[in-house]
Amino acid sequence: MPFTLSKSVRALVASAGLVAPLLAGAQSTMTLKAADVHPPGYPNVVAIESLGRKLEAATQGRIKLQMFPGGVLGAEKEVVEQTQLGAIQIARISLGVLGPVVPEVNVFNMPFVFRDEAHMRQVIDGPIGDELLEKISNSPAKLIGLGWMDSGTRNLYTKKPVRKPEDLKGQKIRMMGNPLFVDTMNAMGGNGISLGHTEVYSALQTGVIDGAENNPPTFFTSNQYQAGPKYYTLTKHLIIPEIFVMSKVVWDKLSPEERTLVRKFSREAQMEQRALWDKSVAEYTGKLKAAGIEFVEIDNKPFYDLTAPVRAKYGANYTELMKRIAEVR
Repeated sequence: MPFTLSKSVRALVASAGLVAPLLAGAQSTMTLKAADVHPPGYPNVVAIESLGRKLEAATQGRIKLQMFPGGVLGAEKEVVEQTQLGAIQIARISLGVLGPVVPEVNVFNMPFVFRDEAHMRQVIDGPIGDELLEKISNSPAKLIGLGWMDSGTRNLYTKKPVRKPEDLKGQKIRMMGNPLFVDTMNAMGGNGISLGHTEVYSALQTGVIDGAENNPPTFFTSNQYQAGPKYYTLTKHLIIPEIFVMSKVVWDKLSPEERTLVRKFSREAQMEQRALWDKSVAEYTGKLKAAGIEFVEIDNKPFYDLTAPVRAKYGANYTELMKRIAEVR
């Protein structure tokens, strides 16, 4: 079993009565609890809420969805555990928790594995995306892969402009706490620093770090743009999709017709989230520019070339998959 259900989660499930009534017969009702750590109104949350409304309409109210945004049902690890148990029925999660059971999803963490966001979308919308969803569904994780979600491109924001690798020399850049990402920044010419997301603002303000990297909505909503960075360089070094899943416990109790509906509306949610994401990026890019942040367009090939050893090291087991991704047009 890839995940061990913690005592705290067992206690939470028991005390809160989170396990929803399952279908006892053809006309029984079911309320699907859906969880996300993102806040209300976030593209991912809105898309899943829309999925729920469509499902309710198509089943004449027999299947409903109740959304729990903002991490109210726990952090991501706890949400995954509850979804495996069936206490949460639908969850939007990052790929990190799936890597141990479906190693192929780790390929999406590679620097510059996608040429750009359009390339990433072609991959997750096509055969490779479908294959990985199927692998997740057939794995021991007790999760059914429903669809993919866009989390944008991660770019550098720094106090000094970065246009080429040499400009990163000596700069301490916060990265997510994964050796692969720290190695990526080191290869790009900077000094990768592993730091929690909530610590970034004060670290920027006090000079503990010289910059960080993320997408425009997160850069703005975290207020990190007010802590010193003046330049947002479009390196596009990481483009990591997210995923939403259903508990296999619940999936196994759905009829074939209900599963078909869930699949159909999940695909629509994938596309709806994307449109909402693009709108969000445009909105927050405008806000950042209005706040005085300079967006720097660059040729990222020098950074791509420098990170080849990182792809070779961490992608050694996925060379064929990376080749297939590169061939997608």
